[in-house]
Amino acid sequence: MPTLVLLRHGQSQWNLENRFTGWVDVDLTAEGEAQARKGGELIQSAGIELDEAFTSVQTRAIRTCNLALDAARQSFVPVTKDWRLNERHYGGLTGLNKAETAAKHGEAQVTIWRRSYDIPPPELAPGGEYDFSKDRRYAGKDLPSTESLATTLVRVLPYWEAAIAPRLSAGETILVAAHGNSLRAIVKHLFNVPDAEIVHVEIPTGNPLVIELDLGLKPVAVRYLDESRAESLPAIG
Repeated sequence: MPTLVLLRHGQSQWNLENRFTGWVDVDLTAEGEAQARKGGELIQSAGIELDEAFTSVQTRAIRTCNLALDAARQSFVPVTKDWRLNERHYGGLTGLNKAETAAKHGEAQVTIWRRSYDIPPPELAPGGEYDFSKDRRYAGKDLPSTESLATTLVRVLPYWEAAIAPRLSAGETILVAAHGNSLRAIVKHLFNVPDAEIVHVEIPTGNPLVIELDLGLKPVAVRYLDESRAESLPAIG
């Protein structure tokens, strides 16, 4: 039976500082490293044998993937990195403190930018500190200047269908260690979560979400490995 394990990266330094991170390549905190290791220990305790892992090209997700695989005693598992699994691009909000942004623009407006399905933040101006076109990881790529969850899904889905879904269709057990919004995009696709409901879906850091699939890649069972930190699960069917 195909099995998908989704693992959100552990706490990052900018999570700790309450800043909009998006595509900025910040590292894990010590707590984030512990969360990643705990995720791997849970995978090992559950007896889950992984065949392959996928992650983004952002350090916090890559290190979460590696730490989890090591803790699961499966560091030999092949890992594929791709920018299309990156976190949502926060546009002009990138780098800003969330509380200060709310004080400037109003809590209601910031909530719309953060939580609405299809309303993106203002675009990121080119040539500034966070102009990711200068990063060689994205050389030759058609990069966004801002994203909503809807456009994050548009970015993630072709990669899912081209690279990850075929491995699952072959009956493999796959780990995707990525970000809150890129993982929410996958959940929305798999469970057909309505637009109005996906804004309420959260995936906790470092807590593996295990989704068992049929051969048509329809979910048949879903659970968090750490039930004490589980969020509400998407409905099956």
